[in-house]
Formats: sequence, C-alpha cells, structure tokens
Amino acid sequence: MNAIINLKTIKTEKLTDAFQLFNELSQNLSDSYQELQKQVATLSTELSLARTERLKSLIEKENLADRLQQILAALPAAVVILDAQNRVIDCNAMAISFLGEPLIGQNWSDVIRRSLIAVFDNPHERQLRNGKRVSITRNNLSSGKGQVVLLSDVSELRSLQDTVNQQKHLSAMGEMVASMAHQVRTPLSTAILYASQMNKQQLPDHSRIKFSNKILERLQYLERQVNDMLIFAKEGRLEMDGFSLQQFLQQVNDNMQDLIASSNVRFKINNKVSIDYMLGNDDALLGAVMNLLNNAVEVLGNEGQISVTVEQKNQAILQIKIQDDGPGIDAKTQQRLFEPFYTTKVKGTGLGLAVVDSVVRAHSGSIECQSKKGCGALFILQLPCINQYITTFSEENGRQQMESNYETV
Repeated sequence: MNAIINLKTIKTEKLTDAFQLFNELSQNLSDSYQELQKQVATLSTELSLARTERLKSLIEKENLADRLQQILAALPAAVVILDAQNRVIDCNAMAISFLGEPLIGQNWSDVIRRSLIAVFDNPHERQLRNGKRVSITRNNLSSGKGQVVLLSDVSELRSLQDTVNQQKHLSAMGEMVASMAHQVRTPLSTAILYASQMNKQQLPDHSRIKFSNKILERLQYLERQVNDMLIFAKEGRLEMDGFSLQQFLQQVNDNMQDLIASSNVRFKINNKVSIDYMLGNDDALLGAVMNLLNNAVEVLGNEGQISVTVEQKNQAILQIKIQDDGPGIDAKTQQRLFEPFYTTKVKGTGLGLAVVDSVVRAHSGSIECQSKKGCGALFILQLPCINQYITTFSEENGRQQMESNYETV
C-alpha cells in the first residue's frame, strides 16, 4: 500500500515538474515571440525609411537628369558623346544644328568629313558649312570607354580679335611709315649721290664700277625694306599654295652664295625630310629665312659658320633650324626680338624679325630663339607645311629618307 502511495506521489511530482517546465517554456516562447514582433516592427520601420530614402534619391536623380538635359539643351555649344568605337551615342540640339543629321550612330570621322572644314590658320578650329568657326575640345569620359566632344562657336570672338588686331596693326603702320621715311631717305640720297658722280667723263673705270656696286647695294637695301613693309602691311594674310622643298632650299643656297661670296663664311644646308611637296607661301618663307640668314652674316662679319637644318618633327610639322657661331644674343634682347620696330642696329628699322614672326604665324607656326652671349644663336621655325596625305603615302610605301647637302666655303 505504501509503495502505491509513493508511486502516486512520484508521478504527481513529475507531473507537477512537467507542468512547471511547460509553463516556463511557454513563457520563453511568449517572450521570444514578443521580441520577434519588436524586431519585425523595427525592420519594417527601417525598410520603410529605406524605401522612402531610395524613392527620394531616385526623385532627386530624375530631377538632376532633367536639369542636366535642360542645361545641355540650353548650352550655346554643341556636345557630342562618343563610345569606345568612336561612334556618336548621344548629342544635344545644338550639335544637330551645327553638324546636321544623321548624327546618332554615325562614326565621328565621317561626321568631321561631312560637316567640318579644316582651316589653315588654326589646327584646333574648324569651319561649319554655314561659314561659322568652331573650336573643338575632346576629353575622355571617367569610365574610360568613350569621349565627350565640345564644339564652341568662336565666330564672334574671332571677329572681335580681328578688329583689335586691325587697330593695333594700323597703329603700328603709322609708326612704321614714320620710321621708313628716314630709312628710305638715307640710302636713296646715297644712291643719288653715287649716280650723279657716274656722269663725269673723267671718272676712272674702277671708280665707276665701285659707284655702280654702291648704287646696287643701296637699291637692294631699299628693296628689302620695301618687301618687309609690304609683308608687314599684309598682317599675315598670305596666299597658300604647294611648293617644292628642294627648290626652296636651292633658292636659299643660291642667295647665300651671292651673300657670302666675298667673305670666309661657311654655309651648309642639311635636309632630313623625305617629302618634297609642301603647302604654304614659298616667297614669304624665303624672305623670312633669308632675313634670319642676313642677320647671321652681319653678326659674323667675314668669318664663321652658318647652318640650316630641315627636319620633320611629326606628321605635319616642318622644322627649320638656323644656327650660327657668332657672338650670341643676351637674354634681355631675346625677350623683345620679335617686337615691331625694336632693333639693336644703328640703321635698322626693327621690322625684319617682326616680319619673320608675321610670316611664321600666317603659316600657323611658331619661332623661338635659343642663344647665350658668346655661344652663337639658334632660331627654330615650326611650320605645319607638310601635306599629311603625302606623308601617309610616303610612310606606307617605305620611301627612304633623303639628305641634300649644299656647302659653300
């Protein structure tokens, strides 16, 4: 009997423990559920906020894209977007106005050939079919898989620059006329004086020859002055045509032979350019080169060496280097070398190097002087005179580089 009672007691205690454990588990489950509900509520709130921020960000991006689109449409410049294959993938309305249609999907090289005309005086500008001038700027996209091309109308700016340059030129012309009056009168008076002496019957033959040479020398001086004045008056407006580089250098050599015939000056031309056909004004270039060579001969006196080296710097640039071993030019003088009417000569007009600079700029080129006192002088002319088609043809056919050397001692 006691055993039965003990067994019931044990079962009762176990059942009580089970209910107690069940209650504890139920409480834990209830607490976990409540915690889960709180987390769900928190996540729902965070998700709602994230959706709100995402929606706000999308709205802002759409507004930004709309503003950018309006800005592109309102820009007074043409914007063209190119892909990695150089095809047009996007553009604004001004681009269509400038370049015409079709545009989207077209190769940019084809668009250039169709709508943009090269101008000689500025390699960074093109002319549209309607006559407007545009400057072209290209930049790579940040992704590195394309480019953006910007075409800006510079017609009005070009017109204003031309007006300002014309006013400056007219002012310089007035100064030049005043200076030239004295420079022409002196050699002209000298030539008249010698000419009047040649009429005398008792004048010896050697004196007559001497006077004749003096007259010729003065007339040649006058011719150079007048030629410089005419080129300066043209303000860099020169007619461009094709010419032979070999013939041009031969003319330089012939002129130098006459110039140094009575001296011990040595002269050499080294042509390292394989292409003969050039584009420019050969008469003006000849005058510019001879102007520099005349100056070199004057500073050397009766003895020294002058060299002309002609090289091809890149596909279209002709580089002419004129070097002498004379006394050189100090830094202060170099800064003003190409200013009109600046001269260190007693009888100079200061137009010679200004004319050289004008001719070089008319060819869209540049000139610089490298010199130190006592170490000679080097003038470097960079001229985009090489015809690019001829250059390509020459490279494709593997033509050998030719050198032409003329030397007079």
